[in-house]
Formats: sequence, C-alpha cells, structure tokens
Amino acid sequence: MITARDLSKVYGKTTVLRNISFDLDEGRILGIIGHNGAGKTTLLKILAGLIEPSGGQLAINGKNALNNPDGIRQVIGYLPEESRLYETMRVNEYLTFFGEIYGMDRSSIRARSRELLDWLALEDNGKKIGEFSKGMKRKAAIARSLIHDPSILIYDEATSGLDPMTSRHIIDLLRDLRSRKKTIVLSAHNLYQVEAICDQILILRRGERVALGTISELREMFGSVYYTVFFTIGDPERIRGIGDFSRDGGYFRVNAPSVGEMNRITQEIASAGGAVERVESHYPSLEEMLVKIGA
Repeated sequence: MITARDLSKVYGKTTVLRNISFDLDEGRILGIIGHNGAGKTTLLKILAGLIEPSGGQLAINGKNALNNPDGIRQVIGYLPEESRLYETMRVNEYLTFFGEIYGMDRSSIRARSRELLDWLALEDNGKKIGEFSKGMKRKAAIARSLIHDPSILIYDEATSGLDPMTSRHIIDLLRDLRSRKKTIVLSAHNLYQVEAICDQILILRRGERVALGTISELREMFGSVYYTVFFTIGDPERIRGIGDFSRDGGYFRVNAPSVGEMNRITQEIASAGGAVERVESHYPSLEEMLVKIGA
C-alpha cells in the first residue's frame, strides 16, 4: 500500500529527513514518534503529497506518488495537527465544499455526509463550526478528511489537545477505520495511544530512522522483559539465594531478569514453604525508549 525508500528533505543547509524507508500494508496502522524536531510532520506532509522530498522514492497503491501527486491525493485523507476550519460554515456546508473539490456529485456528498455525521456522533444542529467545542471541531476535520472515502489516512496528532473521553472516542474510530481496511499513518505525543493502536512504530531522531517494528520487536531492541514475583511466606529467613526482596503490602516481592531466573525463584519459594501469589511482566515503554535514544 505504501512503499517509502530513502526519503529525504533538505531546506538550505538543514537536513530535516535523511533516508527514511518503510513498507505499510493495507489495513494497518503505522505510528511515527520522536522528540520535537525529529521530522515527523515533514514526513507526513511528504506522504500526503503536500511537499516534495529532496530525494528518495514513494509508491502508493503501486503507483509512483512523486510523479503524480494530484492523482495520489484522491486516495489520501490528511488531517493536520492544527485544523484550520471555515468557522462561518455549518458542518454540512463544509463537507459539501470539500466533496465538490474532490469531484463528488451532490447526492453522493449528502449520503456520505449523513454517514460520517452519524458515525462520528456529530450532530448537524445548525450551529456554525466556529461555535463548536474543540472536540466537535476535531470531529468535523476528521469528517472532512473522510468525505471522499480515501483508502489511506495521514493523521498528524489526531487527538491533540482533546479531553480524555474525546481522545478515547477518536482512538476507537481509528480502530474502526482499520477494520474497514483503511491504511493509516499517524503521529502522536500520547505514546500510550501509539502502543495501544499501532501495528508498526517508526521512531525518528533528528530526521533519521532509529527503529522500526512492532511494539514487541521494539521492546526486544530497547530492553529485555523482567518479572516481578509476589509471594507470601511464614518465615522469610528460610529463603536462600533469591536475591534482594522487599515487602509490598501483604506480600513480599522480588524481581527476576529472565524466565529462567523467575522459574528458579518460584521453585525456591515453594521449597521454603512459601506460596507464589502472582507474577507480573514488565516491558520497556515507548516513553522509556525515547528517553534512551535522547533528543
């Protein structure tokens, strides 16, 4: 669906992106993360056909996107971080305006608008867009990005500045879009959302690709899993050789750096007359990964 090879962008003497490559299949979500200035928005604008790369190749749906940017834009829905809406318009007028830009006839626009407004729980209550809440404005911008039923969505900070309930609703909408075989590329500062929804994650640092993979693959790259064993025992003095352990509420706890060590510790506890209550797995988070790579 999307094939990017060695995409680069240079402004004067400043290299914003350097040799970014990835593949993304239909019905998958790619999350792009990195510190401010990493090149996320520049990459999204290149994918959306809004700016030309200084070098590299980009194919969308098997077609060269750099040779025919206007044609490619017909299959893309783009959502910028800051949606500049026509606030004097009502939402139906807004969607009609953009539907006509995409060459849709009036009956198709009306049917598609009703479908989107229902799906987004966005009422056409006669208000002008400028009177909408921030969450409603974001939904209007999402509806605009979907009016022509694109197969690829490029979303820059889809939940930026929204309250937790509205953010959660939009994340659920993105899951629904994936189930409808939409291919989605998004950036987000909310790393928990990226972990929860993305099939692949691309980490950028100063315009360069640091890592690309599933969350499981990234965890393997940036740190091993460790385990915490919670247990009870009548006489803690009977335990030997499990390392430092501490009391945690009504339990004792001890960390194990591997499955093998965790098994050895649980056997030691059982041999000493204790009982293992539970074992928790701990993985490096995306936030910890970004801290590790630095700005």
